[in-house]
Amino acid sequence: MATTVALFGGSFNPPHVAHALVALYVLETTPIDAVWLVPTWRHAFGKDLAPYDDRVAMCELAAGVLGERVAVSRVEEDVARVRGGDSRTLFTLEHLAVTHPAHHFRLLVGADILGEAAKWHRWDEVCRRAPPIVVGRGGVAAPVGAVVTELAMPAVSSTEVRRRLAAGEDAAGLVSRPVLGYIDRRGLYR
Repeated sequence: MATTVALFGGSFNPPHVAHALVALYVLETTPIDAVWLVPTWRHAFGKDLAPYDDRVAMCELAAGVLGERVAVSRVEEDVARVRGGDSRTLFTLEHLAVTHPAHHFRLLVGADILGEAAKWHRWDEVCRRAPPIVVGRGGVAAPVGAVVTELAMPAVSSTEVRRRLAAGEDAAGLVSRPVLGYIDRRGLYR
């Protein structure tokens, strides 16, 4: 029996509570078997990111409370070793087709990503290989015609988390306690 996996990629810079809510919501409401959080190796649009190992560790902490059907994948690191360069979802999907041939993949994205689809490398091929599951996002209108899940996730962003931390403000309630503890121990986003 094939396994259907929702690939939830992103910067996760840092992972916040809406990321965990999305994973749980999709596990409970769509016909998938697992969610894999896939931190980007190097952002294709040139965004400045915390070190990859820190973002992976924070994702593991965020996923830890969600159970064994949520995992963190370092596949983009593997792809970068083979191909080099920026992260491209298509390259990740091609790699996964070889390394996990019995799996079916879906791409889990927020409605805000659809507005950037024209910037993605071969978006149509990405959608063919991993048909998107689009989750609404508070404060973001989905493009006309997009099929979006019933529930919109709260308007929480990693940008706001980083802004608060850099300003010395409290970010509790936006990130899980284990992730916030990790950020404090590592001195990230200060």
